[in-house]
Amino acid sequence: MKAARYHRSMQFFDSRTTRAALPFDRLIATLRERFAGGSEVPPRHVHEITSPAGEGAGDLASRRMTSLIMPAWLPGKYYGVKIVNIAPGNAKRGLPGLHSSYLLFDARTGVPLAQVDGDEITQRRTAAASALAASYLARADAKHLLVVGAGRVAQLLPAAFRAVRPIERVTVWARRPAEAQAMAARVREAGLPAFASTDLAAACGEADIVSCATLSTEPLVRGTWLAPGSHLDLIGGFTPAMREADDACFEDARVFVDTDEALQKSGDLLVPMQHGVLRADDVRGTLTTLSKGVATGRKTEQERTVFKSVGTALEDLAAAVLVYESAQG
Repeated sequence: MKAARYHRSMQFFDSRTTRAALPFDRLIATLRERFAGGSEVPPRHVHEITSPAGEGAGDLASRRMTSLIMPAWLPGKYYGVKIVNIAPGNAKRGLPGLHSSYLLFDARTGVPLAQVDGDEITQRRTAAASALAASYLARADAKHLLVVGAGRVAQLLPAAFRAVRPIERVTVWARRPAEAQAMAARVREAGLPAFASTDLAAACGEADIVSCATLSTEPLVRGTWLAPGSHLDLIGGFTPAMREADDACFEDARVFVDTDEALQKSGDLLVPMQHGVLRADDVRGTLTTLSKGVATGRKTEQERTVFKSVGTALEDLAAAVLVYESAQG
């Protein structure tokens, strides 16, 4: 750590600067290195914040917000904290469902180093973590990506997966067909063939990789729809009340998670475990064990793989440090 760091004033990185510092090839490599190397990541704080009724906020779901406080540190180097607020009711308000901020400090002195755009960090590290998992779990020849959802994270997934697999075609499904069509158009503008679909079952059966990035509380993807040899990536269900996949998605599949915390946080895992379809020891590995080479990813071309993520502050810290150090030259 350079002594000059102590003489610098706190730096601010807006969304444009943060995005420019986090191209997916560099970010995926950074996450791989950090998962293999480790950092200190205590459990996140989770707070449910409900607005009083009668304030024009609508039903209970529209009045409820989840706030996550996510610290992590590299001893003797960096300490960072992200605050992320998730408000599912924002869709009805015409607002994004997620907002966050990130603060980075010197881990030895507590000196504030940077405030980084938390939304860009969250979106890009989330997509990059799924791509990192796919580099171990998706078939090497996976060419067809299905994105379930059309939000901010979903829109990054084609570029992220393309950094690790030879994606040649993207299909987009969303509850609102117009949003799927708009996202497909943006993917085409980026130079990748893309199409919107209204038939999720058929789209799942045709895809090599199915990636879900929604705030769904009910299963969207059915295991009976998935093709042999496909890879299912589940991003959105980060609380016990949220699900994107039914129990059958986990039957006869090799299952991996980002961290062991997913087994306590994700409804996608907790419900199949309650039904006896999945056991904790059925999980074959984490991003840490995969990145270290301790766990084996895909073994055959025909097996189905599933990756479930709930997010970890390790990813946020890795991304924030990458942004900060890129600015230091």
